[in-house]
Amino acid sequence: MRVMGHNAVAVIAAAIAIYLIGFVFYGVVFAQMWVAETGWSEQQLQSGMSKMPFGFIIPFLIAIGLSLVIRWRNKSGWLAGAETGFWLALFFLFAERFYGYVYSPAGGETLLAIDSLHQFATAIVGGAIIGAFNK
Repeated sequence: MRVMGHNAVAVIAAAIAIYLIGFVFYGVVFAQMWVAETGWSEQQLQSGMSKMPFGFIIPFLIAIGLSLVIRWRNKSGWLAGAETGFWLALFFLFAERFYGYVYSPAGGETLLAIDSLHQFATAIVGGAIIGAFNK
């Protein structure tokens, strides 16, 4: 099913994968380390829980963006999609996170590494999924 030239199933599949990668990173593998690195108290973490339903929007925005760029590049296949995801992660996602690292007093190198690894993983996997659907 195509919507405005984009494979809607691919975008949805990529968004689900991006969300699941985030859950694994921040909810399982790096959960305690990430909380410790943020320096947030339990009360601060709990107060932010009301925003969690909005977390479903972010993977869809990333997946739609990946689909747009993959389409603009006129590339197909999982490898071309993964490559596109890598470059977008480097020049946009990582760059934005690095900006925060440089100019914000919060978080050190470990937090930057966790967040950056997450951003690269989501963009590469999401791009690979979208690229695989665009054969």
